[in-house]
Amino acid sequence: MAGPSEDQRYVEDRVVERPEIVKARRDSLEMGLKPVTPATGALIAQIAASTDAKRIIEIGTGLGVSALWLLTGAPEATLTSIDNEVEHQHLARESLLAAGVPAARTRLIAGAAAEVLPRINDGSYDLCLVDADAASVIEYVEHALRITRPGGTVIVPRALFHGRVPNPVLRDELTQGFRDLAEVVNAAEDVVSALVPIGDGLLLITKR
Repeated sequence: MAGPSEDQRYVEDRVVERPEIVKARRDSLEMGLKPVTPATGALIAQIAASTDAKRIIEIGTGLGVSALWLLTGAPEATLTSIDNEVEHQHLARESLLAAGVPAARTRLIAGAAAEVLPRINDGSYDLCLVDADAASVIEYVEHALRITRPGGTVIVPRALFHGRVPNPVLRDELTQGFRDLAEVVNAAEDVVSALVPIGDGLLLITKR
């Protein structure tokens, strides 16, 4: 697996994270979690801001790094986040409160995304971030596209899956799943997509 290029290191190093994001990132790494990189966070904040997102949903809470970045870009938005790790969500809520996000603007749902997502109405959200179980990424993206309104965007971090997706020799199920996802959305006529080589890859999918 190739390491980050000089350009990538420059892009990552120039991002200045707020103290609460720095703490959430540090706590995540100490617990063995892999939050989105600073540059990835900055980009998803920019997307949240440029789309004027008011209703955001996140599949995979972690300790709140992505949520903090999303709400940096859309500070008036409401955020729903799904994760089956209750302890992670408890710590994420602490991070959000420390950042000044009112509890009334966040809804953290403890449960399996595969069970929660089918109960969400079509077109309910402006922006959806999918960063959960890699084995279920295609299923989660299908749900994400359904619950995102026309003109809304689905964001998929880790879309290059540790740098494995570009290597055609690697054909394991998880790598191939991310590869298939990128190819399917690239060919779809009802979305506009882009695969951005930032962090571990960021797949952007906007519904027409």
